[in-house]
Amino acid sequence: MAAVSLRLGDLVWGKLGRYPPWPGKIVNPPKDLKKPRGKKCFFVKFFGTEDHAWIKVEQLKPYHAHKEEMIKINKGKRFQQAVDAVEEFLRRAKGKDQDLTIPESSTVKGMMAGPMAAFKWQPTASEPVKDADPHFHHFLLSQTEKETGSTSIQAADSTAVNGSITPTDKKIGFLGLGLMGSGIVSNLLKMGHTVTVWNRTAEKCDLFIQEGARLGRTPAEVVSTCDITFACVSDPKAAKDLVLGPSGVLQGIRPGKCYVDMSTVDADTVTELAQVIVSRGGRFLEAPVSGNQQLSNDGMLVILAAGDRGLYEDCSSCFQAMGKTSFFLGEVGNAAKMMLIVNMVQGSFMATIAEGLTLAQVTGQSQQTLLDILNQGQLASIFLDQKCQNILQGNFKPDFYLKYIQKDLRLAIALGDAVNHPTPMAAAANEVYKRAKALDQSDNDMSAVYRAYIH
Repeated sequence: MAAVSLRLGDLVWGKLGRYPPWPGKIVNPPKDLKKPRGKKCFFVKFFGTEDHAWIKVEQLKPYHAHKEEMIKINKGKRFQQAVDAVEEFLRRAKGKDQDLTIPESSTVKGMMAGPMAAFKWQPTASEPVKDADPHFHHFLLSQTEKETGSTSIQAADSTAVNGSITPTDKKIGFLGLGLMGSGIVSNLLKMGHTVTVWNRTAEKCDLFIQEGARLGRTPAEVVSTCDITFACVSDPKAAKDLVLGPSGVLQGIRPGKCYVDMSTVDADTVTELAQVIVSRGGRFLEAPVSGNQQLSNDGMLVILAAGDRGLYEDCSSCFQAMGKTSFFLGEVGNAAKMMLIVNMVQGSFMATIAEGLTLAQVTGQSQQTLLDILNQGQLASIFLDQKCQNILQGNFKPDFYLKYIQKDLRLAIALGDAVNHPTPMAAAANEVYKRAKALDQSDNDMSAVYRAYIH
């Protein structure tokens, strides 16, 4: 973006790193957040999100002059919500002075706690920016990331042209169109990738064929006709069968072919798969994802990768399309271990939420009031609110299958056993999920663990 003449209060399009330009307003920074040395930049509060950051002046454009241009090159639900928030702000601003300046009393703490920790603040009651989404953390300051020693690896900036993802010219294959895979493939297609799909239940491919995907008859055929093939299946057995079974991935591997397993499995399984792929001259990357169906649909997954670093970089535009950030964790097996730990924490927390709601009920306390209290405290999160709402409404439509979180707990416990590390909280939670499965809750959302406490 070319340098422009800007001042405090201007509406702008701000661009940071590989991410597309986003609408925001130049505001006063908190007193204790100093301007980066040697850089001409403005402090910008972004609409439709809680994020704000110092943005270099050459990465800013006036909002009105470039509105039509940005709307044409940027797509997605979150982006549209942000633009709607700007328009609502402008409507309210007519005849009335609206101020987005961060209050001087605001303090920014924990500068070394993580890339986003220094840039979070709570809007005041008069804050006009609506639809803030805690899942949307696109705007990370690379300087802070460098200081914290974060292992977060953002995809190369060279793949972002004019704020839009430039898809790789490599042919992409995708195996597995479940809750997560369907959203991933949809976003790959939206961003212009050439994708060939396969699913065990072939009918699930129809929608994606209509959207421009090609149909592969077998996993082997997909791998043999594509440069990079991704797979996302349910568990270790499914992951092994996909590679080693009849007409499986291994039959299509030859030197130079690339395979990326996005399934959540144990380290032993992913190491075995890596070895057989590499033995045939193929390249291997594990890349399990943290998130749920909604985040998959929105292209906001967190990708944990390990293995072939060059392949990780080759997947740059694909990871941009499907996720908000990615981490490269080193040798094969590391991503599997980290993913199991993440899901262990999430699954144990869900079981605790359900336990608290049932205890409130049996002691004559309002479950809704409990949720309201939690939402005002330090545990407040989208996850907490959504899962509690599931329980209060009795709506357990799967966003993350209960049977899969129980599988992940089981694998995490085994990981602890392998290194003689106690996992008593996870073990207790696992028993509750097993009880829920016995009550036929396997194919419901993980929040259906609640039913294990009331039966």
